[in-house]
Amino acid sequence: MFKTISSRMINFNKNIKVIYHDCENFNEVDPNKTTQAYGVCFYGDKMVIGFGGKKKNWGLVGGTIEKGETFEETLKREIIEESNMEVLKCIPIGYQEVFDHDKYIIQLRYACKVKPLGPFTKDPAGSVTEIKLIDPTTYKKYFDWGDVGDRIIERAIELKSKL
Repeated sequence: MFKTISSRMINFNKNIKVIYHDCENFNEVDPNKTTQAYGVCFYGDKMVIGFGGKKKNWGLVGGTIEKGETFEETLKREIIEESNMEVLKCIPIGYQEVFDHDKYIIQLRYACKVKPLGPFTKDPAGSVTEIKLIDPTTYKKYFDWGDVGDRIIERAIELKSKL
């Protein structure tokens, strides 16, 4: 059963409203408002997480959609850049509508099967400085994004068998 979760979070000292939606595809999202594609990446039984970003903490790998890229092209490029892993297969998990005062954006989340292209050395953009392979059930030791984050990880684990 698909779920929708409405939540509030503090991001850079601002109160932001987030509405998360499970989905099977991203046909319903406005590509002009969609800014990010991130993956819950699985390598075997482990989940890939990266350390860095503006907040200098652990999280999923992925990033900003560049002009002319499809959602999947962004996902695949960002995962290579931030983890040195290739996406073998990906499935949409859901998307977040983010209401940041006068700004509205959409962020995509995928479940991915990945394989290393070699050892991780560095993210060319300098954003991710370290990666880890963790047991997905222990992700809250590294990050806790409340109900929305719980649903994203829960759904990724549900979809893992389809990867």
